[in-house]
Amino acid sequence: MPLVRRAFSRLPEPVRFLINKHRELIRFAVVGGTTFVIDNGIWYALKLTVLQDKVVTAKAIAVLVAVISSYVLSREWSFHTRGGRERHHEAALFFIVSGLGIAVNLAPLYVSRHVFDLHSQVADFISGSVIGMLAATAFKFWAMRKVVFPEAGARPDVRPLRVVNDDEREVA
Repeated sequence: MPLVRRAFSRLPEPVRFLINKHRELIRFAVVGGTTFVIDNGIWYALKLTVLQDKVVTAKAIAVLVAVISSYVLSREWSFHTRGGRERHHEAALFFIVSGLGIAVNLAPLYVSRHVFDLHSQVADFISGSVIGMLAATAFKFWAMRKVVFPEAGARPDVRPLRVVNDDEREVA
């Protein structure tokens, strides 16, 4: 039995029910965590080296790379059963929504730097990586479900995780 299924089988039934019910949101959160690491890794690499005086530009580059990663992970994993649009329309809408998400993400950092004149590492992190990322994530989850991947079940569904006894065999 695979490790994930074995761990899943040890959870209490109410927890297993909630995981199955909110599977899409959990996967979206994992993608968000992954792109958070990508975003901040690139942002700090740039702002501490070649773009020291241009932290907003460094952040914009980092967010763009994270958005491209997010599209692939979202389409193929988070929202793999949703669809309803031709792939090129879906991709175009994803990048439009993500562009709006970039604006939402950058706004707190811009305000922190250029309105409140805060130039510390802590202020940059809180405004750029915490506030901006949380606001953009909430906006994107809503928009992905309503605009980009509007139809649930448009692509073949996968079976929900379930408890499998040791003597049962799973047929792929």
